[in-house]
Amino acid sequence: MNGDGNLLSLRLTVDYPSKPAVLRDVALELRRGEILGLVGQSGSGKSTLALAILRLLGLRGGVAHGTIRFEGDDLLALSERGMRELRGRRIALVLQSPLAALNPALRIGTQLKEAWRAHSGSGREACHRAILEALACVSLHEGEAFLRRFPSEVSVGQAQRVLIAMAILHRPSLLIADEPTSALDAITQAEVLALFGGLNRKLGTAVLYISHDLLSVAALCHRIAILEAGEIVETASSERIFTLPAHPYTHRLISALPVNPFLRRDAELVAAQSESK
Repeated sequence: MNGDGNLLSLRLTVDYPSKPAVLRDVALELRRGEILGLVGQSGSGKSTLALAILRLLGLRGGVAHGTIRFEGDDLLALSERGMRELRGRRIALVLQSPLAALNPALRIGTQLKEAWRAHSGSGREACHRAILEALACVSLHEGEAFLRRFPSEVSVGQAQRVLIAMAILHRPSLLIADEPTSALDAITQAEVLALFGGLNRKLGTAVLYISHDLLSVAALCHRIAILEAGEIVETASSERIFTLPAHPYTHRLISALPVNPFLRRDAELVAAQSESK
């Protein structure tokens, strides 16, 4: 853990060759065991921040300047070998398109085994046990029959659960979820949100939940950071963001919602108290 009590703390500016300052002096802190929502419109820099934390910006030609401290390590100072050891073991990523993220030519069991062996030298029995435990954590209980399937033979919701199971195989301290429900229907979206909440409580895994969907963020996150055009303009508890937003951009986001979940909750409590009198 960092000396200041945060699991992750960063201050970053990110440039691309054709687009400088995609992120501008972004400061963010994530506590151990916390679910932090990162909210912003498309193009605001949300996914860029996730790639910066994982040191994958180079795949898109991006360069990060500043500091990223995670569990006491300066990630920008780590070697690429050190980052490969960290990715998937201490920090895991869940992407928004599960069927695109899984290899269509490999059975699900094979892909889970490869994810396990990337960071563990233990034998076949330990690998199999870890895979079944991870699948159980995401409510996939079909066992061997499910592991023999190819990604094309499962639903989008099941594929997303497979990605989450893969992400938690090594019990990471931090799970980065980048728009993980955008490809899901409303019912499956609610189930996956409940799943993230359950994993946070059961495993103590901190979650950086990236989304443009304010209602899903309200249902899941302890705190919310608002990202506008590459800058964090406000960070506060979820309830404060929805009931006392401080920044004009946050006001606009909240005003665009069909219903404010926190105000609706308060109204329901008042109505219930009135009925009981």
